[in-house]
Amino acid sequence: MLLIVRQHITIILSVCQTDICRKNMKNEGYNVYLLILPKFIPKMKKTVIGIVVLALAAFAVDKFFFAKKYPVAEEPKQQALAVSKNSESFNESFEKLLNGYFYLKEAIADYDTIKADAAAKDMIVFADSLKTSEIKGDSTGDIRKTAENFAGTISGSAKGLRGEQDLTKKKREFQMISEALYNLVRTVRYDRQKLYHQHCPMAFNDDEEAWWISNSNKIDNPYLGRKHPKYKASMETCGDITDSLDFSKSK
Repeated sequence: MLLIVRQHITIILSVCQTDICRKNMKNEGYNVYLLILPKFIPKMKKTVIGIVVLALAAFAVDKFFFAKKYPVAEEPKQQALAVSKNSESFNESFEKLLNGYFYLKEAIADYDTIKADAAAKDMIVFADSLKTSEIKGDSTGDIRKTAENFAGTISGSAKGLRGEQDLTKKKREFQMISEALYNLVRTVRYDRQKLYHQHCPMAFNDDEEAWWISNSNKIDNPYLGRKHPKYKASMETCGDITDSLDFSKSK
């Protein structure tokens, strides 16, 4: 029989041929693992018995004394959502202004003056109602005043755009709106989306450059557009990115 004690290991090899023998061993207080080897063990060669005993002993040592406890890997903690440094009401008003601008940009790219006038009308409202008083971290009030100046430029150029009949002149007002918006984004450090300052080297007369704002890194040139009288849509992707604005990374 083989007795394996939890605190130490005792190996006894013998032949237990009667129930009385087995009962006596249990009565001795060995309440751990008791493995009864068959009665035919005496007939086995000593070398085989030795191998069996050593194997059982090695298994017992590994099982009860040297078993490693591997720590359970903790699940990664979810990161908290980024909190904007500006108020929610300001961000909502700014998003309306941005969306109005993107709508205007698409109208200019499509050479759609009616659609452009409607978008410019909305931009006047959005620029005039921008909640600059909700800008945070402005102890001196300078940021608010600067933001109001840029918003005023956007509103004034949007009014000018609506008053122009010629599309080229509308594009020049659009250029003024674009640059004022670019500076406004940097002033208030708008952090709800990444924006791109994009450039056209031949916006006017094939040699005069201009810029615009996009929420995509793909070039969709509003100055040359999709219906250019000379280039048609072949120059729609002409341009490059001069700056990217991502204030969500500068908390």
